[in-house]
Amino acid sequence: MVTFHRPVDLAEALQVRAETGAIPLAGGTDLLVRHRNWAGTLPRIDKPVVYVGHLQELRRIDISGNGSGPQMTIGASVTYSELLDHPTTPQLLRDSIIELAAPGLRNVATLAGNICNASPAADAACALYALDAEVELAGPSGRRRLPIAEFITGPGRTVLNNDELVTAIHLPPDNSTVKYYKKVGTRRANALSKLSLCACARIVDRTVTDIGIAVGAVAPTIVRDRDIEQHLQNTATEQVALRIPQALQQYAELIRPIDDQRSTAEYRKHTALALIEQFLTHELH
Repeated sequence: MVTFHRPVDLAEALQVRAETGAIPLAGGTDLLVRHRNWAGTLPRIDKPVVYVGHLQELRRIDISGNGSGPQMTIGASVTYSELLDHPTTPQLLRDSIIELAAPGLRNVATLAGNICNASPAADAACALYALDAEVELAGPSGRRRLPIAEFITGPGRTVLNNDELVTAIHLPPDNSTVKYYKKVGTRRANALSKLSLCACARIVDRTVTDIGIAVGAVAPTIVRDRDIEQHLQNTATEQVALRIPQALQQYAELIRPIDDQRSTAEYRKHTALALIEQFLTHELH
């Protein structure tokens, strides 16, 4: 029998988490699969569970900002469907969500749950890497924020402490003029990715002033390298082609996929590099 907690507010949820180390539950679409049991039996969960999907503090989408554009704060219990319906959701994140699962799952699944599951094949998390998202955590010592790349440390691993909860995801203003999302799977939706590429760039006066490239399902964590991006920034669009060979060589060293039931390592690496080349060649003009 699983001990189930339904706190009245975030403060009580944090207290339960600190006292019992209870597993947070919102949509449960990852949690129940991870703890699945024999067919026809209940999931095997060996810890208490604290439900946070109803907490109003975690169900808000807040928009703020200044002249640089709107900043978006997404509560940890906001569902994918709610993000799709919100007019401020960045297009790159929207594109990754629309091919994610079926509508019924998107109605309950949360972006924060996807992040905490820490799968390198998580399509929405891949978009968050490219968009410079930050994850907000709350615990007994207060709140802290850190880049998503620092929050996720490996497959199924994060820096979330046993007495903390993810409370929000913060997105800075999206001023990109180019958005590029490609998911490679057995079909367009309802399928885990063989790999995915999320990329965005800002082009001003035919110069690439900013760029973000993230590749999913090709390494223990989603791949994004700011040193490679800096080499591509502040480059005239007609000169980008000259820098592509070096960029691809550098990405080839970072992309270290595995063979599994969905694909082979060789296919993943070849396709990932081809997608990066396609983005740099055909989109940055």
